[in-house]
Amino acid sequence: MSESTEREELVKRLDAEGDIAADYLEELLDIADLDGDIDITVEADRASVAIVNDEESDPRLRRLVGKNGEVLDALQELTRLAVQTSTGERSRLMLDIDGYRAHHKERVLGIAKEAIKKVLETGESTSLDPMNPFERKVVHDAVADAGLVSDSEGVGPDRHVVITLNADENDNESDVEENEDDE
Repeated sequence: MSESTEREELVKRLDAEGDIAADYLEELLDIADLDGDIDITVEADRASVAIVNDEESDPRLRRLVGKNGEVLDALQELTRLAVQTSTGERSRLMLDIDGYRAHHKERVLGIAKEAIKKVLETGESTSLDPMNPFERKVVHDAVADAGLVSDSEGVGPDRHVVITLNADENDNESDVEENEDDE
């Protein structure tokens, strides 16, 4: 299969995921008696579905985001399960409601840029506060774009990102530690 054919198949599969998710979310909105438009896109090799709240739409839609996006995260998982049940394949679908993830991504990018600046100025690695997988992915992408290196460390709710200048620096530090152990 050629690369363009593989790409077309991927986009077709992701569009189908988006359609399944949209149907599921439409039912949810109907049950909750909420209004909102649903937009489906394919971004970064994953389906992305957004429930959009225009100015004249239902302001109660924001409740589906919840405190710190917790309800949104739960709805995303339920939507992924609905897609998986229908397709038989794991879904990496992203759900946004009322622009919450887009705005949150910008805030996380700001944190990442400050940390990158600090590492570049001091030459020392820096650890960020614990983050969820979405936030860590945003940071890892920003760090890679800046030509630096990042690693996720910790477990569960304590998982966080550590940013360093480059991989060679880390390798040299571990070599020094190994040599010190040999003495």
